Amino acid sequence: MDAPLLELSGATVRYPGGGAGGRGAAPALAGVSLAVRRGELVAVVGPNGAGKTTLLRALLGLVPCTGGGAGAAPGRALALGRDARSWRRDALARVVGVVAQREEPAFPLTVREAVEMGRYPHLGAWRAPGPADREAVERAMRRTDVAALADRWVATLSGGEWQRVRIARALAQEPRALVLDEPTASLDFKHEMAVFELVAGLVKRDGLAALVISHHINVAARFADRLVLLAEGRVVADDAPARVLEPARLERVFGWPVEVHRLPDGTVQIYPERRPEEWRARGGAGTAAAPEEVA
Repeated sequence: MDAPLLELSGATVRYPGGGAGGRGAAPALAGVSLAVRRGELVAVVGPNGAGKTTLLRALLGLVPCTGGGAGAAPGRALALGRDARSWRRDALARVVGVVAQREEPAFPLTVREAVEMGRYPHLGAWRAPGPADREAVERAMRRTDVAALADRWVATLSGGEWQRVRIARALAQEPRALVLDEPTASLDFKHEMAVFELVAGLVKRDGLAALVISHHINVAARFADRLVLLAEGRVVADDAPARVLEPARLERVFGWPVEVHRLPDGTVQIYPERRPEEWRARGGAGTAAAPEEVA
Protein backbone atom coordinates (compact mmCIF):
# COMPACT_ATOMS: atom_id res chain seq x y z
CA MET A 1 0.00 0.00 0.00
CA ASP A 2 1.26 3.48 -0.91
CA ALA A 3 2.36 5.77 1.89
CA PRO A 4 -0.20 8.51 2.60
CA LEU A 5 0.20 11.77 0.74
CA LEU A 6 -1.78 13.56 3.47
CA GLU A 7 -2.15 12.32 7.03
CA LEU A 8 -3.48 13.31 10.43
CA SER A 9 -2.40 11.23 13.39
CA GLY A 10 -4.08 11.68 16.79
CA ALA A 11 -4.65 15.36 15.99
CA THR A 12 -6.38 17.60 18.50
CA VAL A 13 -7.06 21.28 17.80
CA ARG A 14 -8.13 23.87 20.37
CA TYR A 15 -8.75 27.44 19.34
CA PRO A 16 -7.39 30.16 21.66
CA GLY A 17 -9.62 32.61 23.47
CA GLY A 18 -12.86 32.30 25.37
CA GLY A 19 -16.16 30.69 24.53
CA ALA A 20 -16.28 27.34 22.82
CA GLY A 21 -12.59 27.44 21.91
CA GLY A 22 -11.26 28.37 25.33
CA ARG A 23 -9.17 26.26 27.68
CA GLY A 24 -11.21 23.46 29.21
CA ALA A 25 -13.88 23.63 26.50
CA ALA A 26 -14.42 20.80 24.07
CA PRO A 27 -11.74 20.84 21.34
CA ALA A 28 -12.70 21.62 17.75
CA LEU A 29 -10.89 18.42 16.76
CA ALA A 30 -10.21 15.58 19.18
CA GLY A 31 -7.71 12.80 18.49
CA VAL A 32 -8.47 12.55 14.78
CA SER A 33 -6.50 10.21 12.54
CA LEU A 34 -6.95 10.18 8.77
CA ALA A 35 -4.88 9.17 5.75
CA VAL A 36 -5.35 9.95 2.05
CA ARG A 37 -3.34 8.01 -0.53
CA ARG A 38 -2.62 8.24 -4.23
CA GLY A 39 -5.58 7.16 -6.37
CA GLU A 40 -8.06 7.61 -3.52
CA LEU A 41 -11.02 9.96 -3.13
CA VAL A 42 -11.93 10.49 0.52
CA ALA A 43 -15.00 12.54 1.49
CA VAL A 44 -15.41 14.01 4.98
CA VAL A 45 -19.06 14.44 5.99
CA GLY A 46 -20.91 15.35 9.16
CA PRO A 47 -23.31 17.83 10.72
CA ASN A 48 -22.72 21.56 11.02
CA GLY A 49 -20.05 22.27 13.62
CA ALA A 50 -18.59 18.76 13.44
CA GLY A 51 -15.06 20.06 12.82
CA LYS A 52 -14.80 19.45 9.07
CA THR A 53 -13.19 22.78 8.19
CA THR A 54 -10.88 22.56 11.22
CA LEU A 55 -9.78 19.12 9.99
CA LEU A 56 -8.90 20.63 6.63
CA ARG A 57 -7.02 23.54 8.22
CA ALA A 58 -5.08 21.14 10.45
CA LEU A 59 -4.21 18.92 7.51
CA LEU A 60 -2.78 21.91 5.62
CA GLY A 61 -0.76 23.08 8.62
CA LEU A 62 -2.82 26.24 9.10
CA VAL A 63 -3.54 25.48 12.77
CA PRO A 64 -1.31 23.60 15.21
CA CYS A 65 -2.15 20.06 16.32
CA THR A 66 -1.65 18.86 19.86
CA GLY A 67 -2.01 15.45 21.49
CA GLY A 68 -5.04 14.20 23.31
CA GLY A 69 -3.84 15.11 26.80
CA ALA A 70 -1.26 14.25 29.44
CA GLY A 71 0.77 11.22 28.41
CA ALA A 72 -0.71 11.11 24.90
CA ALA A 73 1.53 11.15 21.84
CA PRO A 74 1.62 14.55 20.14
CA GLY A 75 -0.81 14.95 17.28
CA ARG A 76 0.64 15.29 13.80
CA ALA A 77 -0.35 16.63 10.39
CA LEU A 78 1.87 15.32 7.61
CA ALA A 79 2.24 16.03 3.89
CA LEU A 80 4.44 13.47 2.14
CA GLY A 81 5.47 12.26 5.58
CA ARG A 82 6.71 15.69 6.67
CA ASP A 83 5.17 18.03 9.24
CA ALA A 84 2.71 20.20 7.30
CA ARG A 85 3.65 23.31 9.29
CA SER A 86 7.32 22.94 8.32
CA TRP A 87 6.65 23.37 4.60
CA ARG A 88 7.09 26.70 2.88
CA ARG A 89 3.69 27.67 1.52
CA ASP A 90 4.84 27.77 -2.11
CA ALA A 91 6.49 24.35 -1.76
CA LEU A 92 3.36 22.85 -0.21
CA ALA A 93 1.28 24.37 -3.03
CA ARG A 94 3.34 22.34 -5.50
CA VAL A 95 2.19 19.20 -3.65
CA VAL A 96 -1.39 20.07 -2.65
CA GLY A 97 -3.90 22.03 -4.73
CA VAL A 98 -6.62 23.63 -2.61
CA VAL A 99 -10.08 24.76 -3.73
CA ALA A 100 -11.51 26.84 -0.89
CA GLN A 101 -15.20 26.94 0.03
CA ARG A 102 -15.98 30.51 -0.99
CA GLU A 103 -14.22 32.85 -3.37
CA GLU A 104 -15.14 35.78 -5.56
CA PRO A 105 -12.69 37.28 -8.07
CA ALA A 106 -11.15 40.46 -6.66
CA PHE A 107 -10.61 42.04 -10.09
CA PRO A 108 -11.55 41.28 -13.72
CA LEU A 109 -9.92 38.14 -15.10
CA THR A 110 -10.36 35.91 -18.09
CA VAL A 111 -10.58 32.17 -17.51
CA ARG A 112 -7.06 31.66 -18.86
CA GLU A 113 -5.68 34.36 -16.54
CA ALA A 114 -7.45 32.79 -13.55
CA VAL A 115 -5.96 29.37 -14.32
CA GLU A 116 -2.51 30.89 -14.89
CA MET A 117 -2.58 32.02 -11.25
CA GLY A 118 -2.05 28.35 -10.38
CA ARG A 119 1.50 28.63 -11.71
CA TYR A 120 2.49 31.13 -8.98
CA PRO A 121 4.04 28.44 -6.69
CA HIS A 122 6.42 27.54 -9.55
CA LEU A 123 7.13 31.07 -10.78
CA GLY A 124 7.14 33.25 -7.71
CA ALA A 125 6.36 36.94 -7.94
CA TRP A 126 8.71 37.98 -10.76
CA ARG A 127 9.37 35.13 -13.22
CA ALA A 128 7.40 35.29 -16.46
CA PRO A 129 5.55 32.15 -17.57
CA GLY A 130 7.49 29.98 -20.00
CA PRO A 131 6.42 27.23 -22.43
CA ALA A 132 6.15 24.64 -19.64
CA ASP A 133 3.87 26.94 -17.64
CA ARG A 134 1.66 27.66 -20.63
CA GLU A 135 1.38 23.95 -21.37
CA ALA A 136 0.45 23.23 -17.74
CA VAL A 137 -2.32 25.83 -17.97
CA GLU A 138 -3.66 24.45 -21.27
CA ARG A 139 -3.53 20.90 -19.92
CA ALA A 140 -5.42 21.90 -16.76
CA MET A 141 -8.13 23.63 -18.82
CA ARG A 142 -8.51 20.58 -21.07
CA ARG A 143 -8.76 18.21 -18.10
CA THR A 144 -11.55 20.29 -16.55
CA ASP A 145 -13.33 20.98 -19.86
CA VAL A 146 -12.97 24.77 -19.67
CA ALA A 147 -10.60 25.28 -22.63
CA ALA A 148 -13.48 26.60 -24.74
CA LEU A 149 -14.07 29.27 -22.07
CA ALA A 150 -10.46 30.47 -22.00
CA ASP A 151 -11.21 34.00 -23.23
CA ARG A 152 -14.42 34.50 -21.25
CA TRP A 153 -14.45 36.87 -18.29
CA VAL A 154 -14.91 34.87 -15.11
CA ALA A 155 -17.67 37.27 -14.03
CA THR A 156 -19.80 35.88 -16.88
CA LEU A 157 -19.51 32.23 -15.82
CA SER A 158 -22.17 30.09 -14.20
CA GLY A 159 -21.54 28.62 -10.76
CA GLY A 160 -20.61 25.25 -12.22
CA GLU A 161 -18.26 26.77 -14.79
CA TRP A 162 -16.53 28.90 -12.14
CA GLN A 163 -16.06 25.84 -9.95
CA ARG A 164 -14.40 23.95 -12.83
CA VAL A 165 -12.13 26.94 -13.47
CA ARG A 166 -11.07 26.96 -9.81
CA ILE A 167 -10.27 23.24 -10.02
CA ALA A 168 -8.30 23.93 -13.23
CA ARG A 169 -6.28 26.58 -11.37
CA ALA A 170 -5.46 24.02 -8.66
CA LEU A 171 -4.45 21.48 -11.32
CA ALA A 172 -2.18 24.06 -12.98
CA GLN A 173 -0.11 23.83 -9.79
CA GLU A 174 0.64 20.23 -10.90
CA PRO A 175 -0.08 18.89 -7.41
CA ARG A 176 -0.11 15.32 -6.21
CA ALA A 177 -3.21 15.87 -4.07
CA LEU A 178 -6.37 17.98 -4.24
CA VAL A 179 -8.24 19.30 -1.21
CA LEU A 180 -11.71 20.73 -1.86
CA ASP A 181 -13.87 22.42 0.78
CA GLU A 182 -17.59 22.20 -0.10
CA PRO A 183 -16.96 22.23 -3.87
CA THR A 184 -20.66 21.76 -4.71
CA ALA A 185 -22.13 24.36 -2.34
CA SER A 186 -24.96 26.28 -4.06
CA LEU A 187 -24.81 24.11 -7.21
CA ASP A 188 -27.80 22.28 -8.69
CA PHE A 189 -27.73 18.48 -8.85
CA LYS A 190 -26.39 18.40 -12.43
CA HIS A 191 -23.38 20.52 -11.48
CA GLU A 192 -22.91 18.64 -8.18
CA MET A 193 -22.61 15.41 -10.13
CA ALA A 194 -20.37 17.02 -12.76
CA VAL A 195 -17.91 18.33 -10.16
CA PHE A 196 -17.70 14.99 -8.35
CA GLU A 197 -17.36 13.13 -11.68
CA LEU A 198 -14.51 15.46 -12.59
CA VAL A 199 -12.67 14.94 -9.29
CA ALA A 200 -13.23 11.17 -9.34
CA GLY A 201 -11.90 11.03 -12.89
CA LEU A 202 -8.76 12.94 -11.94
CA VAL A 203 -8.20 10.52 -9.06
CA LYS A 204 -8.72 7.34 -11.10
CA ARG A 205 -7.19 8.47 -14.40
CA ASP A 206 -4.29 10.59 -13.18
CA GLY A 207 -3.58 9.01 -9.80
CA LEU A 208 -4.18 12.12 -7.71
CA ALA A 209 -5.22 11.89 -4.07
CA ALA A 210 -8.35 13.88 -3.23
CA LEU A 211 -9.96 14.95 0.02
CA VAL A 212 -13.42 16.53 -0.29
CA ILE A 213 -15.30 18.22 2.55
CA SER A 214 -19.02 18.01 1.77
CA HIS A 215 -22.49 18.40 3.25
CA HIS A 216 -23.91 16.55 0.24
CA ILE A 217 -23.69 13.04 1.61
CA ASN A 218 -25.56 11.29 -1.19
CA VAL A 219 -23.38 12.72 -3.94
CA ALA A 220 -20.22 12.00 -1.93
CA ALA A 221 -21.40 8.43 -1.37
CA ARG A 222 -21.76 7.88 -5.13
CA PHE A 223 -18.13 8.76 -5.86
CA ALA A 224 -15.95 8.46 -2.74
CA ASP A 225 -13.79 5.43 -2.04
CA ARG A 226 -14.15 6.22 1.66
CA LEU A 227 -16.43 8.34 3.78
CA VAL A 228 -15.12 9.82 7.01
CA LEU A 229 -18.06 10.65 9.27
CA LEU A 230 -17.17 13.38 11.75
CA ALA A 231 -19.18 14.52 14.77
CA GLU A 232 -18.24 16.79 17.68
CA GLY A 233 -14.63 16.85 16.50
CA ARG A 234 -14.24 13.06 16.44
CA VAL A 235 -14.19 10.41 13.73
CA VAL A 236 -17.30 8.27 14.16
CA ALA A 237 -16.65 6.05 11.13
CA ASP A 238 -14.07 5.79 8.33
CA ASP A 239 -14.87 3.15 5.73
CA ALA A 240 -16.52 2.46 2.40
CA PRO A 241 -19.76 4.49 2.08
CA ALA A 242 -22.02 1.43 2.32
CA ARG A 243 -20.47 0.54 5.69
CA VAL A 244 -20.54 4.09 7.07
CA LEU A 245 -24.11 5.03 6.15
CA GLU A 246 -26.06 2.95 8.65
CA PRO A 247 -29.45 4.29 9.80
CA ALA A 248 -28.84 3.98 13.55
CA ARG A 249 -25.44 5.65 13.32
CA LEU A 250 -26.74 8.49 11.17
CA GLU A 251 -29.68 9.04 13.52
CA ARG A 252 -27.28 9.37 16.47
CA VAL A 253 -24.99 11.78 14.63
CA PHE A 254 -27.53 13.98 12.87
CA GLY A 255 -30.40 13.72 15.33
CA TRP A 256 -32.87 12.83 12.61
CA PRO A 257 -34.39 9.51 11.43
CA VAL A 258 -33.28 8.30 8.00
CA GLU A 259 -33.73 5.39 5.64
CA VAL A 260 -30.81 3.99 3.67
CA HIS A 261 -31.37 2.47 0.24
CA ARG A 262 -28.95 0.55 -1.96
CA LEU A 263 -28.97 1.50 -5.64
CA PRO A 264 -28.51 -0.98 -8.51
CA ASP A 265 -24.86 0.08 -8.92
CA GLY A 266 -24.17 -0.93 -5.29
CA THR A 267 -23.90 2.60 -3.88
CA VAL A 268 -26.13 3.66 -1.00
CA GLN A 269 -28.24 6.78 -0.54
CA ILE A 270 -29.93 8.23 2.53
CA TYR A 271 -33.48 9.59 2.73
CA PRO A 272 -34.48 11.74 5.71
CA GLU A 273 -37.87 10.75 7.10
CA ARG A 274 -40.63 12.83 8.58
CA ARG A 275 -40.17 12.57 12.33
CA PRO A 276 -42.87 10.27 13.73
CA GLU A 277 -44.41 11.06 17.10
CA GLU A 278 -43.01 7.90 18.67
CA TRP A 279 -39.49 8.97 17.62
CA ARG A 280 -40.01 12.32 19.32
CA ALA A 281 -41.44 10.60 22.39
CA ARG A 282 -38.37 8.46 22.91
CA GLY A 283 -36.17 11.57 22.84
CA GLY A 284 -34.72 11.14 19.39
CA ALA A 285 -32.72 14.35 19.47
CA GLY A 286 -29.59 12.50 18.43
CA THR A 287 -26.10 12.63 19.88
CA ALA A 288 -22.75 11.91 18.31
CA ALA A 289 -21.64 8.29 18.50
CA ALA A 290 -18.94 7.56 21.05
CA PRO A 291 -15.37 7.09 19.79
CA GLU A 292 -15.50 3.35 20.57
CA GLU A 293 -18.25 3.00 17.95
CA VAL A 294 -15.86 3.89 15.13
CA ALA A 295 -16.23 1.36 12.33
